[in-house]
Amino acid sequence: MLLIILSMMFSIFLTWFIGLLPVISIRYILIRRPLSKKSSKLLVCVFWAINLLIFSALGTKSRTHIALYVVGLVSYFIYRTDRSMKVLLSDIFFVICFWKSLNHLSLFLWLRYLRKKKIVLLGITAVTLSCALLIVVSSLFNGFISAFERSAVEAIGDIVIYPPVEVSGYSQLIERLEQSKLVEGATAALSSEGLVHLSKGNVRAVSVWGIEPERHNRVTGFKQSLIRQKSSESKVSFEYGGVEKGMGAIVGIGVVQKPDEKTDEYDFKAVRNIIGSDVVLTTGSVSFQNGDDNKTPEIRRRTVKFTVTDVIFTGVYDLDKNIIYLPIKRLQGLLYPDDKEPAADQIQIKLAGNVKDDAAMKEVSNIWASFAKEELGWSQLQIKQAVIVTSKQMQSKFVAEIRKQMGILLLIFGVVSSSVVVLIFCIFYMIVESRQRDVAVIKSFGGSGFSLAFVFVWLGGIVGIIGAGLGMLLAYIIVKNFNIIEGWLSAVFGFKLWKSSVYMFSRIPTDVDWHSAGMIAFFSILAAAAGALLPAIVAARSQPVDILRYE
Repeated sequence: MLLIILSMMFSIFLTWFIGLLPVISIRYILIRRPLSKKSSKLLVCVFWAINLLIFSALGTKSRTHIALYVVGLVSYFIYRTDRSMKVLLSDIFFVICFWKSLNHLSLFLWLRYLRKKKIVLLGITAVTLSCALLIVVSSLFNGFISAFERSAVEAIGDIVIYPPVEVSGYSQLIERLEQSKLVEGATAALSSEGLVHLSKGNVRAVSVWGIEPERHNRVTGFKQSLIRQKSSESKVSFEYGGVEKGMGAIVGIGVVQKPDEKTDEYDFKAVRNIIGSDVVLTTGSVSFQNGDDNKTPEIRRRTVKFTVTDVIFTGVYDLDKNIIYLPIKRLQGLLYPDDKEPAADQIQIKLAGNVKDDAAMKEVSNIWASFAKEELGWSQLQIKQAVIVTSKQMQSKFVAEIRKQMGILLLIFGVVSSSVVVLIFCIFYMIVESRQRDVAVIKSFGGSGFSLAFVFVWLGGIVGIIGAGLGMLLAYIIVKNFNIIEGWLSAVFGFKLWKSSVYMFSRIPTDVDWHSAGMIAFFSILAAAAGALLPAIVAARSQPVDILRYE
């Protein structure tokens, strides 16, 4: 948390330093006089574009660039002002810190209103609930997106090569890939579809993957999802007891058992008892034979008995319910018995740490093109027919739709939460009207309307700061305990609120989106201060003579 706050403070300082340094240099060192409106607008636009390029190069994730617009407005004021640099800096410091309003009397009034005026607590509560609601929604959606993208990486690696046809001699391609500094590991896979017969009347459609278990574990880390071998120190394998080599299979937990309808939990004791039992798999392939007139398809169906040597539980429902892993050589023997060379229809790649996807994609594409040309003798047309994508790109369309839904939901809740501004306005207007004597005394002792206004604006800001802080704390507690709260609600109401068959994952993501939380908290503080603005203006325009005469 401290690191996040420090990084935000550094980001704010960097934004204003880069944004205003050339502006102050031009105004007070090069030209030394106020600029015309046309010149000021031109320079603001030019430096706004330059700043946008600079921060984009630095890796900014902002989509609105609101800070740059604010810097542009301040820059225009600096170009046009006739004040000296000393006066300008003192004014900026005054505006930022509201120095004249930060005196003992202001502090006394703030503490007094916060303690005595219980209605202020209503404003703090409103800011807290609105801020917490938006942070929870944002964290839930972003956590879901992160879990979805992470599940793809854990299933197939960072980058996948899909050749137009099965590739033989893939071990040489893997060796070339692993020689690159950008690649940590690579593995081959062969995929097919099939039907698995578990018991009488229990037949399910499954996706069959042929893998090299140890290499696949290096790329995806799928050992951590295995029920039997997860805690084992030995290498991942299809071996178990007296099972004949090449006859073992690792099946998804959803294939052998359905989750409980009420609790959405699996009976892991029953799942463990399934290990060592036999299943019958029916799969096959389609090949084309040259006939007299055209190519005719030849369907090869293969039925074979395997022994379940382990069960995989990834927590991703769609994967757990229909996946079966077999030794890649065994699956190739079933699908393509005539092929002598090892074959694969995809190459899964894990990147080294802190490697950018663009650089890795370019490197992988070059390695693939070189291998296909030199080892396979493919033409450029065949080489370009291969699809090379990152796992995130494969999920990009779905993620984009989820982000749209998140944006719409945040917009709706944001509009609803904007009622906080109206509530703060009503509260502070009541305070101003009921504390007219305080206003008159301050102005009678020489307090300016500007300083008096900022007393109330700052009080609104303090309400926003307290509410935003409590909102972030409340949101953190809710998000981190999503699954506990969901379990409690399910126990009370008697039905499961979060089902893996509907929401894809067996557990609710519990990661707080601190970037969105910071933005929401910032705008919550601004909203509270904005709500206090009109009552502050009313207080500033009050005449102490009329108030004291009435009192």
